[in-house]
Amino acid sequence: MAKQVRQLDRVVIRFAGDSGDGMQLTGDRFTSETAQLGNDISTLPNFPAEIRAPAGTLPGVSSFQVHFADTDILTPGDAPNVLVAMNPAALKANLADLPRGADIIVNTDEFSKRNLAKVGYTASPLTDGSLDGYAVHEVGLTSMTVAALSDHAISKKDAERAKNMFALGLLSWLYSRPYESTLTFLERKFAARPELVAANTAAFKAGWNFGETTEDFSVQYEVAPADLPAGHYRNITGNVALALGIVAAGVRSGLPVFLGAYPITPASDILHELSKHKRFGVTTMQAEDEIAAVGAALGAAYGGALGVTTSSGPGVALKSETISLAVALELPLLIVDVQRAGPSTGMPTKTEQADLQMALYGRHGEAPVAVVAPRSPSDCFDTALEAARIALTYRTPVVLLSDGYLANGSEPWLLPDVASLPDLRVEFADAPNAPNGDGFLPYLRDQETLARPWAIPGTPGLQHRIGGLEKADRTGDISYDPANHDLMVRTRAARIEAIRVPDVEVEDPDGGAQVLVLGWGSTYGPVGAACRALRSRGHAVAQAHLRHLAPLPANLGAVLRRYEKVVVPEVNLGQLAQLVRGRYLVDAISYNQVRGLPFTAAELEGMLEEVVKNA
Repeated sequence: MAKQVRQLDRVVIRFAGDSGDGMQLTGDRFTSETAQLGNDISTLPNFPAEIRAPAGTLPGVSSFQVHFADTDILTPGDAPNVLVAMNPAALKANLADLPRGADIIVNTDEFSKRNLAKVGYTASPLTDGSLDGYAVHEVGLTSMTVAALSDHAISKKDAERAKNMFALGLLSWLYSRPYESTLTFLERKFAARPELVAANTAAFKAGWNFGETTEDFSVQYEVAPADLPAGHYRNITGNVALALGIVAAGVRSGLPVFLGAYPITPASDILHELSKHKRFGVTTMQAEDEIAAVGAALGAAYGGALGVTTSSGPGVALKSETISLAVALELPLLIVDVQRAGPSTGMPTKTEQADLQMALYGRHGEAPVAVVAPRSPSDCFDTALEAARIALTYRTPVVLLSDGYLANGSEPWLLPDVASLPDLRVEFADAPNAPNGDGFLPYLRDQETLARPWAIPGTPGLQHRIGGLEKADRTGDISYDPANHDLMVRTRAARIEAIRVPDVEVEDPDGGAQVLVLGWGSTYGPVGAACRALRSRGHAVAQAHLRHLAPLPANLGAVLRRYEKVVVPEVNLGQLAQLVRGRYLVDAISYNQVRGLPFTAAELEGMLEEVVKNA
C-alpha cells in the first residue's frame, strides 16, 4: 500500500524493556543507522543497577533514548516522541515522561495478567482507557517474531530473543533509516553461529516489512541530515572518546601508556577500549584492587611512561593515599573519575557530579592537583589530551571528572587531523643539573612551570631519592625542617596555580544580559539548550562553561562580577557554587538535583526564566 512520507526536524525515541530484551543493543544499532544519514545525535542509555533484576519488574527496566535532528542538538531530549515498550514494566516506568499525543508501540504478547500484576496494574492499560491521550500501536512483537522464524533451525527461546531485531526493523522503516550496517553487524556479532545470523536478519526484515505493509502505520517519517561541518564523522561514546584521547596523548608525547585499572561501573569501558590498542604502545593491567591499580600507574610514571588510572567515586576514594604520594613525588599521573551517584555504592548505573570537592580536596595534607572536566561525549577526547598536557608539562597528578551521562551517551564526532593535535613531547633529564656541574638536583625547578626534572631510573649520574617523606628543596634529601616543609607545600600549590589555562569564554549573542549561567562538566548540553530556548523567546541570558576547575581561569572573577545574577546548575548539592562564593565572594544562585539523571532543558528553562524576569 502507498504510504504518506512526512518530514520532521527532530525525533526522540526511547526503547524500553527488561535487561535481557536487548534494548541497549537496539538503541545502539538505531543510533548507528541514524549517524550514517548525517543527523546530529545525542543518546541517553539508562541501565538498572541490579545485574539481573527479576524479569518483568520495575527495577529491571532498561532503556535507551536517542534524539536525532536536522540541526545541531545538545541533549538526548527531554521527552520521547515515541516509546517502544516491550512489557508492562517498561510502559509503567516510562509513561510519565511522555507528552500527550506521543506514539507508544507496545508488545502485547507480554501484557499477561501475571506481568500486569508484577507492576501493580489491576487492569490492562491497553483496555482501561488510561492511554487514551496517546497514539497506541499494539504489536505482538514476540509472537510475530516467532512466526517469522518458524522455518529457522533455532529454539523457541532464541526466536523470542530476536524480538528486539523485529522492533529495530519496524522503527528503521518508520523513520527511513538505512539498515545495511545492521545486517553487517549481525553477521559479525554471530559469526560463530550462522543460524543466529540468519534468524536475527530475518527478524529485522520481518519488522521492516511489517511497517511497510500494516495499516497501523500509515505514515513514514524522514529527518534530513544536519548541516554539520564537513569531515569524517563517527558515532562515539564518552568512554571510548576518552580512551582514544589517552591513546592520542601517548602518540603525541612519544611515551608508552600504562593503564592500571580495576573494573567499576561506569568506567570499565575505558579499560576495555584501551586494551584493544597495544599496537600504539598501550599496556593495560586489570589489577586486583583499586590501590594496586593506582600504585602500578604511579610506578609506570616513575619509569617514564604516561601513567593512567581509571575508576569511579568509590575507587578514587581508595586511591587517595597514592595520589597524595604522586603529589609529593611530583610525577605526572592521570586519574579518571567517571562519576556515579553515591555515596558508598549508591546507584552505580546512575549519573551525578558529586565528586568535585573530593577531586579538589579529597586527600590528606595539602595535596593540590589539577582538575579538568569534559562537557560532552566527544569532548572527552580533547579533555583527555588537555589532562595529559598539564600532567606532563607540570609534573602533577590531574583528575579528569567525567560522569555516567557522558560515559555512556554518544554523539557524532568529527575525527581530528592527528597533525593538528598538541605536541606533548617531554624532555627527560639526561645529565647532572647542579649549577656547579656536580651532581643531580631532583627538585631544581623550571622557572616558568615550577616543574621538577623527570629522571628515568637507571640514567647514569641521576640517582635520587624517592618516597613519601618530605623532601628538601633542590636536593631531594629527606627533610623535617619546618621552613622547608612550608616552602615545599607552598611551591606545590603555586605549581598548580602556574598552570596556563585558557580564559573562560562567555556566550552572550544578544548582549546586555544581566544573568550568567555558569556550568561545568555534563551540564553543558541542558544549560545550552535552555539558554537557546530563552533567547528564541526574547530573553537575554549569558552562558559560560568551565573545563578547568583547578586552577580556575584567570578571568573568571572579572566575568562573574559583570553580571547581576550568577546561576550555577549542578547535579550535586552545590559544590561549584560553594567554591565560587568562597573564592570570588559572588552570591551565586545554586540550582541542584540529585536524581541520578541529567537535567532536562525544560526544567532549566523554567527556572532561568524566573531568574531573568527578576534580574
